[in-house]
Amino acid sequence: MKIAILDDYTNSAAALADWSGLGEITVYNDTLADPAALIARLQPYEAICVMRERTPLPAALLHALPNLRLVVTTGPRNASIDLAAAKACGITVCGTESRKTTTSELAVLMMLALNRRLLPEVTSLNAGGWQTGLGRDLAGLRLGLVGLGNIGAQMAAFGRAFGMEVSAWSSNLTDTCCSDLGVTRAASLPELMAVSDVVSVHLVLSDRTRGLIDAAAFAAMKPGAVFLNTSRAPIHDAAALIAGLHRGHPAKAGIDVFDTEPLPAEDPIHDTALISSGRLLLTPHLGYTTEATFRLFYQQTVEALRAFQSGAPIRVLA
Repeated sequence: MKIAILDDYTNSAAALADWSGLGEITVYNDTLADPAALIARLQPYEAICVMRERTPLPAALLHALPNLRLVVTTGPRNASIDLAAAKACGITVCGTESRKTTTSELAVLMMLALNRRLLPEVTSLNAGGWQTGLGRDLAGLRLGLVGLGNIGAQMAAFGRAFGMEVSAWSSNLTDTCCSDLGVTRAASLPELMAVSDVVSVHLVLSDRTRGLIDAAAFAAMKPGAVFLNTSRAPIHDAAALIAGLHRGHPAKAGIDVFDTEPLPAEDPIHDTALISSGRLLLTPHLGYTTEATFRLFYQQTVEALRAFQSGAPIRVLA
């Protein structure tokens, strides 16, 4: 079986699972955005192993891969795969389990780094300087969560552990859910933005959430507020964020997700003034990139490949 492992940026797939005996395996460490180049690369393969949504598999691509029989995606769902087209082409699509703590840990790291001015102070020290400003305690601040699902609930617990008040809003959020988690429910998104010292996004991307955090939402933020998005890039308006940062609303931002990934060097979010001042922290989609998570991903990918080859049941995506 000819098997392609896609988008292994850190070149870690081979070391985290036992791929022996599965067939002829090729690992790609880059992402191809050009459809024609991607088709040419993938045409020989009978199985493709994808890392989350790094390489989308739309209908046009799937129809152009006549040898493809199996797609294994890391994670239990993947909105970038056209499942209807895969079914029409006779391609089995299956997924793995995922770990649930990694994204909230990164969001807390970004919250601490921005509020305590970590990067500007490290930069100063490394340049031979010393302290250049004062950080801000989390204790006594209000953490505003846009979304209170699994990751949002973890963030609420972290916030309380730091002595923060926690509020939340989403279109389907109930008083009961908030009460169970010790969270105050905001009546609206503008209200949440206006009262929160830190706003962290934890929603699933959908037609309803796309562009939800717009210029008006940023303008409503209180002075000194920090904005975090470790969820999906299109939930916030990137141009409105940069404009808002230059106006001081938000005062700072930490962004882990981008409309195009890997992030192009010419993307406007590479705002030198904001980054050098420590007001904009950009990370390369690290929310789920931990050794334990990738070990789970790749070991279960191997299990799916072996099951498919032996005819055993596999976790098929509907």
